[in-house]
Amino acid sequence: MKTDIKDRADIEQLVAIFYGKIKEDASISYFFNEVAKVNWDEHLPKMCDFFENILFFSGNYDGNPMVAHEDLHKKSEVKGEHFNHWNALFDATVDELFEGKKAEEIKQRSVNIAAAMMQKAHR
Repeated sequence: MKTDIKDRADIEQLVAIFYGKIKEDASISYFFNEVAKVNWDEHLPKMCDFFENILFFSGNYDGNPMVAHEDLHKKSEVKGEHFNHWNALFDATVDELFEGKKAEEIKQRSVNIAAAMMQKAHR
């Protein structure tokens, strides 16, 4: 039986599995691996901090994802379909691992954040 997202360990599990899929995804891995040249050892802990902060208000994230995504968009256009694909993979991963109020909340928050990033990138 699946449980809800309850702590940092759950977020670390989600992030590791989700970004494992992203690294291999034919549609969007290019942005991470080729354009941004993500250092995964640095990126994954930041993503854990980010999601922990948006779900549990931990206050341990101090980055600016809007600026990072604007820079990426300048190098290689990030389209709505890319954001939608990211969200579909994210939602599927959450659903594989968890169920409950926090699981639903993290999916909704990621959709809202992606929408804001997409809107800003296409101004």
